[in-house]
Formats: sequence, C-alpha cells, structure tokens
Amino acid sequence: MYRINLDRSSFSAVKATLVESAEFTVTAFRYPSGVESVTVANSRGRVEVLPFLGQMVWDAEFDGVSLRMDSPFRQPYPATLVEDTYGCFAFHSGLLAAGCPAPEDSHPLHGEFPCADFDEAWLEITGDSVAVSGRYEYVKGFGNHYEAVPAVRLTAGSAMFDIDLSVTNLSAARTMPLQYMCHMNYAYSDGARMTQSLPDGAFRLRETVPAHVFPTPEWTVLNEAIRTGKVPADVVDASQGYDPEIVFLADNLPAGDELEFRLERTDGVTFCTRFSGAQFPVATRWLLHNPDQKVASFVLPGTSRPEGFLAAKAAGTLIELAPGATRSFHVSTGIKEKA
Repeated sequence: MYRINLDRSSFSAVKATLVESAEFTVTAFRYPSGVESVTVANSRGRVEVLPFLGQMVWDAEFDGVSLRMDSPFRQPYPATLVEDTYGCFAFHSGLLAAGCPAPEDSHPLHGEFPCADFDEAWLEITGDSVAVSGRYEYVKGFGNHYEAVPAVRLTAGSAMFDIDLSVTNLSAARTMPLQYMCHMNYAYSDGARMTQSLPDGAFRLRETVPAHVFPTPEWTVLNEAIRTGKVPADVVDASQGYDPEIVFLADNLPAGDELEFRLERTDGVTFCTRFSGAQFPVATRWLLHNPDQKVASFVLPGTSRPEGFLAAKAAGTLIELAPGATRSFHVSTGIKEKA
C-alpha cells in the first residue's frame, strides 16, 4: 500500500486527476460552495467523498444507478450542523452523542462529528483498491479528547464499497462516551421490498416522536395501520404517506455472523448493506417521501437507538471508551451482485 496526501490548498474548480489506471480513476475538485471533493471511480461506478468535511460520502453511483437520496441540495455546503448540508449519501453520526436529541439533550442533531473539519486527508492505494481516509482530532479543555480515522474503500470490479471508522480515546484519564451510527441515505424506490438475514418481526415501529417530527392525522393513522399489520411494513409505497418520516427499530442484533440487509427494487437492482451485530447491535429503518426529500434508508447500523444521548445512557447502550482504547466499525454497502 502507498499513500498520497491530499493538499487542501491544491483543490480548484477545475477537476484534477490524481490517480489513473486501467481500473481506477481518482479526481479532485472544489465546489462553488468551497467544499473539497474526491471521486474514486472503478469499472462499475464511483464514490464521491468530502475529505475535509466529516469525510461524508456525498454521492455514489454504480451500474448507472444512483444510490443517493433526493434532496434540495445540489452541492455540499460548509457547515457545522448536518442539516445545513443534508444531501449526502452517507455520514458518520456521533461520536460523543448521536441521533435525534430529546428536549433534555444538549447535543446537535446527529452529534458533533458529521461536519467535522478534518486535520488531514489522504488516499490509500493497493493493487486492487483505493480508499479515501483522513484524521480528525477533537479536544476540549476540561472535556473529551479523541481521534477519529474513517475510510471509504472501493475495490476493483465491485459495486459494493466499505465505510470504516476507528475511534481512539486520547485522554490519559477520562473515559469517553461513544455513540455511532453509519447513516446511509439510500435512494427511494417505490415498490421495493426490504429484506434481511433476521427473523420476521425483528423491526418494530418507533414509538417515540422526536422534536423535528410533527405528526399529522394521516401519519398517525398510517402508524397504527403498520402497527396492526393492516399495511405491510416491508414494502416501500409512497401512497402510504411517509411524511413525516416513518422509522423502524431492531434491537439486540445477533453478534455472530455478518448480517445482510437488502432493498430489492422492482427493476431487479438490489441495494445491500452488511455489518457485524457485535459492532452494531441496533438497526434503524428510515423512510421519508415528500416533494423535497425522498429516502429509503433500509438499514442504519448503530451502537444504540437514534434517540439521543440520554436515551442511550438510560438504555445501557452508551459505550464507555476507556482512556487509550480504540473502537472500530466496518460497513459494506452498495449494489449486490446477482446470483
């Protein structure tokens, strides 16, 4: 493996080729908004990463199919809050707190990390893969101190790619709270079926209503119809009225074999996500369909439910990372190969 450091000052409005081979092309440019972008492409498609803005995966497309949600954002924007640039395919939710804050919580939506301003970024290149990686150090006087190293890796000839994250508590004496969700905003596809390597009934409709959700009478009726089985929970159907969002949760995932979750579209394309239940004991489904945003997040792997810091602490799912300790997470996602 060899490494190419990314120089923030060298990005410009003109696309520059950083790597070119028979299988891979890596290009870099700066959006009009000022946000830097790196796109890694192979023979099947491409993944676009924002190397200095939380290392978000801004876009992904394989076999001519876009994986990203529909949103009003046509480009990423410099931001400290994820809702100010909410058009990406995936972001890292956490890390000191994650999910939707309850009224008693003090953290922003999805925590402090999604829009982290990275200290450095680089490419990691091997014979059959290219990864965008980097390092972010968080330090607070009289508070927490950690280092986060994500990586987005694309291999030759594959329409699946990896999203990794390693978090190290740099404090010499202070235990660090850790919550993490790999938040993938998959493209909505009407009529698609959600399946997974879990027993039937593993997902349950969310019972709490976060502060950013304002229920309508129609939404309340739909929730009750799903809860009572009158409306199927595993088929994506915009006519049911996913506005505001409909959310399902699966707790205590099996920690043994790798888990697989699928969104099987009517055109024969299957979106797929795989991860370990030992790393991510909770899975979330998030469906939203309105004139501005359309998303079918068929699985969001998490260390806890996305209900905020205090809820995770009360449920006993908040990770306490010891001084000097490291916790790593691995997700594989994209388009599943046909049998």
